[in-house]
Amino acid sequence: MGTLWHGRFEGGPAEELMAFTVSLPFDIRLAADDLTGSRAHVRGLARAGILSEGERDDVLAALDTVERELGDGTFVFQPSDEDVHTSVERRVTELAGPAGAKLHTGRSRNDQVATDLRLFTKRELAVVIGRIIQFQDVLHERAVAAGDAYLPGYTHMQRAQPVLLAHHLLAHGWALSRDIDRLHDTRRRLDVSPLGAGALAGSSLPLDPAATAADLGFAGVFDNSLDAVSDRDFVAEALFDLALLGVHLSRLAEEIILWSTDEFGFLGLADAYSTGSSMLPQKKNPDIAELTRGKTGRLIGNLTGLLATLKALPLAYNRDLQEDKEPLFDSLDTILLALGAMSGLLASSTFHLDAMALAADAPTSAATDLAEWLVAGGTPFRDSHAIVGSLVRRSLDEGISLRDLVEASPELGPDALFLLDKGVAVGRRTTRGGAGPKPVAGQLVAFSAQLAASKSRLEAFS
Repeated sequence: MGTLWHGRFEGGPAEELMAFTVSLPFDIRLAADDLTGSRAHVRGLARAGILSEGERDDVLAALDTVERELGDGTFVFQPSDEDVHTSVERRVTELAGPAGAKLHTGRSRNDQVATDLRLFTKRELAVVIGRIIQFQDVLHERAVAAGDAYLPGYTHMQRAQPVLLAHHLLAHGWALSRDIDRLHDTRRRLDVSPLGAGALAGSSLPLDPAATAADLGFAGVFDNSLDAVSDRDFVAEALFDLALLGVHLSRLAEEIILWSTDEFGFLGLADAYSTGSSMLPQKKNPDIAELTRGKTGRLIGNLTGLLATLKALPLAYNRDLQEDKEPLFDSLDTILLALGAMSGLLASSTFHLDAMALAADAPTSAATDLAEWLVAGGTPFRDSHAIVGSLVRRSLDEGISLRDLVEASPELGPDALFLLDKGVAVGRRTTRGGAGPKPVAGQLVAFSAQLAASKSRLEAFS
């Protein structure tokens, strides 16, 4: 058997053409989905009377044999196999004879590939969601274990106000919840079967795309055959979701890198999740966090690369669309590895709570509390801001402790000194979603409920 299109051509394809266009080395990953789609198509051909029951059973048996051969490594690929779809059809024809030659009736590689890729993406995005939930479990467990521990919160990488460690960890957890929502939305939109659209215009044969869609477990079926074979929105959406998920992981990774430095001293890395130096004996390096930060660039690049590929393609199918798979496969592999490694890294790390508290208890961290204490006494905020700001400036310029300046201040005085005591400022954050003990206790309950809901939602889609 030659290529699927050999009838139109007098000779075989040039070696350079095959070398440049072959996709089998990477689209072999779609083999299971190609078999699933082919089985549904065969059953549809039988329902339409195009295959007899005997032919249907022969082709289905041949597909089962191909599955076994691919699984045990005995499947023999041929030089003419440009892609996994060609490989499967060739082998089915070898096994089932004339009945196997009918496998591609009413079907094009255009709608076949689109179907396979949707089946694959729908399943693999669910795997990513499951891994995110596992990572959220780690964040939740570390947040619960942190109790009333606190550290400086930062803006512009400058110490701002103290926050509970649990609050900081949950900030990352909520961002991941939005990632889960986006992935579910992408799965919902891609849950449409393109099988039956043919090359671009459908078929004159009595096929039933809706029945085939239901057979494959899709929630819907295409409305426009041109759109069905050319649509790769779902790949672009998936790549965006994965890239933004990577950005969220990279942000946490950056904090881990900073916190594990001697300059911060907030975090100790477990030996099993860090590396050493080939030259510097004292080093313990946060390679997992650094690679998570670095590989996020690849995730962003995969997204922008595909968008550039799609931006000027006329309807319907163009071979450019072959470039959709490698970035998707790479982004999925990268994000799954990053989620697993970061989960292990965070679960095994040690928080240095004393160092966190020491940094958070710097007197200037209570500056806003001093200003708000004046506001509670009737001072306009702009005036209170200026009063406290001038005290901070004097403390820094003149080397006088802020405590002494507060005590001597006619506006503040000794009654305000308690605000500078250790651990007081973080406890004063009481508004909903805030960083103090009371709102964080409620937030932990809410996040736990969110986790449970995410797990139930995933089970319902699986």
